[in-house]
Amino acid sequence: MSNAVSYKDLGLVNSRALFHNAVDGGYAIPAYNFNNLEQLQAIVVACAETDSPVIIQVSKGARDYANETMLRYMAMGAVQMAKELGKDLPIVLHLDHGDSFELCQSCIDSGFSSVMIDGSHLPYEENVALTRRVVEYAHQRDVAVEGELGVLAGIEDDVVAEQSTYTKPEEVEDFVKKTGVDSLAISIGTSHGAYKFKLAPGESVPPLRFDILDEIEKRIPGFPIVLHGASSVVPAYVALINQYGCKMDGAVGVPEDQLRQAAKSAVCKINIDSDGRLAVTAKVREFLAHNPAEFDPRKYLGAARSELIALIKHKNQAVLGSAGKA
Repeated sequence: MSNAVSYKDLGLVNSRALFHNAVDGGYAIPAYNFNNLEQLQAIVVACAETDSPVIIQVSKGARDYANETMLRYMAMGAVQMAKELGKDLPIVLHLDHGDSFELCQSCIDSGFSSVMIDGSHLPYEENVALTRRVVEYAHQRDVAVEGELGVLAGIEDDVVAEQSTYTKPEEVEDFVKKTGVDSLAISIGTSHGAYKFKLAPGESVPPLRFDILDEIEKRIPGFPIVLHGASSVVPAYVALINQYGCKMDGAVGVPEDQLRQAAKSAVCKINIDSDGRLAVTAKVREFLAHNPAEFDPRKYLGAARSELIALIKHKNQAVLGSAGKA
């Protein structure tokens, strides 16, 4: 690509140093998905106010929605906005669930500082080969790569899986060695979307498989581990959404205390998408219900943005432990 752009020219960083510090410090870098201006503004403001490093990430669907050129300048704007708020935050622009070499290549050439190649649905050797190909291209440009072993159930944008397959600890050492990835997403019981668990009345959420995580840590000590599908599906937001006309019965997420436990281990990146969507939708529905004559998007999206700022500050401070680590 003749007109390729380096993420360094946009003021972004890759994730390697951030992950090293997070593993040593017993916290996780927040990775927040965004699709529009208000979500990105909320992420920047909340992370600036909590002095937290951050990974701003987009899925293939979000990139199509926002436009790849627009995204580049939004990322540059995020860096500058943080500086104007008095913080020189380390900001990573990351592709979430890249599904092909071509997509990863395109993102790298348009200014992403980190990409995920998700070959977890492929046979093991094909996953290794695809991941290695992306790593070879990315590392020539000092871009970090996240791979995945194991499959998360649930639905998120174009990622759909009927059931989860736990990561096999006996595969991780071979996978990391053969591919050269910088971090590894694993499956230990989280899942995508707002319906992570199907619970009978009176049942509680099953605990994450920390035994698998412990075994993986023994096999690749200190190696950066990533948790996808880690929204808590905040009950207050689900209740508010349902109160104002939505039907989200049975939406359940990962308890925050389990995520805090994971963040103290080699898990140094935790992805949060559904919680942000719920916060935004809850406040938009509430605002419009109370202000039926209002049609200015700035009013209801402004209310949603304020709520998202509060949610992200809480996650950084009380769940991920990333506050004060920038």
